[in-house]
Amino acid sequence: NLQESESENKLDGETASDSESKSEFGGSPPVPTSDDTPEVLNRALSNLSSRWKNWWVRGILTLAMITFFFIIIYLGPMVLMTIVMCVQIKCFHEIITIGYNVYHSYDLPWFRTLSWYFLLCVNYFFYGETVTDYFFTLVQREEPLRILSKYHRFISFALYLTGFCMFVLSLVKKHYRLQFYMFGWTHVTLLIVVTQSHLIIHNLFEGMIWFIVPISCVICNDIMAYMFGFFFGRTPLIKLSPKKTWEGFIGGFFATVLFGLLLSYVMSGYRCFTCPVEFNNDTNSFTVDCEPSELFQLQEYNIPLVLQSVVGWKTVRMYPFQIHSIALSTFASLIGPFGGFFASGFKRAFKIKDFANTIPGHGGIMDRFDCQYLMATFVNVYIASFIRGPNPSKLIQQFLTLRPDQQLHIFNMLKAHLVDKGMLGSLEDA
Repeated sequence: NLQESESENKLDGETASDSESKSEFGGSPPVPTSDDTPEVLNRALSNLSSRWKNWWVRGILTLAMITFFFIIIYLGPMVLMTIVMCVQIKCFHEIITIGYNVYHSYDLPWFRTLSWYFLLCVNYFFYGETVTDYFFTLVQREEPLRILSKYHRFISFALYLTGFCMFVLSLVKKHYRLQFYMFGWTHVTLLIVVTQSHLIIHNLFEGMIWFIVPISCVICNDIMAYMFGFFFGRTPLIKLSPKKTWEGFIGGFFATVLFGLLLSYVMSGYRCFTCPVEFNNDTNSFTVDCEPSELFQLQEYNIPLVLQSVVGWKTVRMYPFQIHSIALSTFASLIGPFGGFFASGFKRAFKIKDFANTIPGHGGIMDRFDCQYLMATFVNVYIASFIRGPNPSKLIQQFLTLRPDQQLHIFNMLKAHLVDKGMLGSLEDA
């Protein structure tokens, strides 16, 4: 009987060391079991089985969230950035609350206050870096912003150092280990949530298409994997998520790649989606108007000979971005779900069903964005590696902020370089 009990604990992801930690840090965490489904849906779906009731609840709330997604897209990039920040704060709150609820009996001094203070510090650092990087002309035009930009990193470090000292002063006897544990909990949460959310904002400023297509691919994969798994799922995929199946995983992959191609084709034709967000000095407003790059101009591609006999075409006209969308949708389908598996492992470790009960049938905000954060990192790395090149306008802006003697020195160096390359002479002859 003892061996059977130990094996059951191991199957549930708990080891002997976990049990010791629980006794030291305050016992098992609570498992939320309340039904958070709105009463109107409970009455409307009362005659259905629990399986089909859950299907309809998830479906109705999914449509509502997609509708909300379309509305905020229509409102523009600044509203999207605000929504991303709100989602980030809510996800941070859900994860920190789990730690607080699990170990609340010790009543750690300043734990919640310091957690939110560190969130403020990290957001100040990242948002300051983003504003300086993307809206340099605006920062240089306003004296207070210019001063804050010049000493931004020092101010950020001073703010963090203040929080660090406050943490050290809050240490109390007999709870040192637990307090350092929660200090690490807060910083890992900041790393996962805040850093990734700012990568999403960076992607957004490169053009709304780099924000909408990746997020939509993750949403599509989540929906289609659920649909294929619900109707055709038979083979379990991974023990961390017993309801996930190979049928849903494979079906979601092909559906997401096709969806990514179609969505990219539609969005590539609109400048409001393809142009980066910039600040217009003349109108004192943020704009998304530009001449589309080659990525968003239709080009003709030759179809491989193997496929010509199947489709009956020799060439196809498509946007180059559609080729990149294949990489984005493939990652969203094959690697993105591992963000969900990671979250599932985290929840099983603390024996909770969801991060919260914010969205009926879906759990908390973090339950919906666990894959999005991993996707955001990939998109940011992908843009930096394969898309983004040096920006001449930003280089000129920085050049103009230098002292006259520094500008003259750079000018002479550039002139000598062009003469050595033979380019300056040919320009003078022309």
